[in-house]
Amino acid sequence: MQPPRLLLLLFLPLLLPGMWADPEGLWKIQVLAQVLLLGEASPQTSTKPFPSPSSFPAEPQVLQLLQTSFITNFSSAEMSGVALLGDVPIFALDPANWSIHFHWPWARQATAEGDAEKIKSHSKLFLRNMVRYVHEMAQQVQCNYPLVVQIRAGCVLHPNRTSWGFMDVGEGGRDLIAFEMERQRWEPRQPSPLAELVSKSLTSKKAITAVLEHLLSISCQSYILTLCRYGRADLERQEPPVATVFARMPKPDQLLLVCRVTGFYPRPISVAWLQDGQEVLPGPALNTSAILPNADLTYQLRSILAVAPHDGHSYACRVRHRSLGTRSLLIPWENHSIAPTVGIAIAVLLLVATASAGGVWWWKRRKGEEATWEIQEFII
Repeated sequence: MQPPRLLLLLFLPLLLPGMWADPEGLWKIQVLAQVLLLGEASPQTSTKPFPSPSSFPAEPQVLQLLQTSFITNFSSAEMSGVALLGDVPIFALDPANWSIHFHWPWARQATAEGDAEKIKSHSKLFLRNMVRYVHEMAQQVQCNYPLVVQIRAGCVLHPNRTSWGFMDVGEGGRDLIAFEMERQRWEPRQPSPLAELVSKSLTSKKAITAVLEHLLSISCQSYILTLCRYGRADLERQEPPVATVFARMPKPDQLLLVCRVTGFYPRPISVAWLQDGQEVLPGPALNTSAILPNADLTYQLRSILAVAPHDGHSYACRVRHRSLGTRSLLIPWENHSIAPTVGIAIAVLLLVATASAGGVWWWKRRKGEEATWEIQEFII
């Protein structure tokens, strides 16, 4: 249960320290409390109906904000960040001036609706006060500068209209604290004075709990639906994979079969090796790389199977992807390595022999012409 309006207005300055000193900041507190925390409609605002089931995505969607703050001292802080829906970048935080740049025109349009626009308009204020809060906590536990603070926050929206939010904070490359949505409290993720202090400090501020509960459970879900509605063409695009199979022989007694799959989107894919029609189970002979991005926003991977040369088995690489529907790519491996080599060798030999014969013929002909010329000169 969220605190009443008056209680929220009293606690919110603890979340955003220093705002009471600025009349404009006080006005922003009131606006944020109405729009973000309470979710209530003012007399000039109309409520929106809850999205119909048909508007929900067919698969789980993950929206996450990744932010890194490099705080060198009390007066200097560098920040960078990116927001992703699945693996699609939505916007990025400019480290130079902390402004937000959108990767797609439809992402800007989607952000102009609902809570997202209110959050965006106050983003710099949030960031400045976050840095101030980090300094306060660092001073209390006497942390050494520089400080590297990393934040991962967002939500997962399922097709059955359920969702759950998450927020994790790290410091110096290690997990520090995490927000537990169900318990509505912050929990330390390491046994350190800083983790204990920050988790207790944030948990004691009920306004923070109310803000996060609304942002991670309501605003985040609504933003995902809006992004999916505006960017459906880009978010639902499908690129079929292209697969090739070739072999390498690092040792005389080992043959490596390589299945290279590239150019596919979205990211989920299934690549397996078949031996005599049966799938090869995971083991030391099978090595599949991680899925890596291409420059054109597609993906690639390699799957390598180690076999014994001339073992008498047949092998094929099977690829399954959403873009293929119920079909699968099946690329068999055939040992053409010897035949082309022999053919090339024969061709080279024939070419050398032809060139040699032509050279001998040309040399003999030239010698014959020179002898004839000498005879003619002698007669004259």
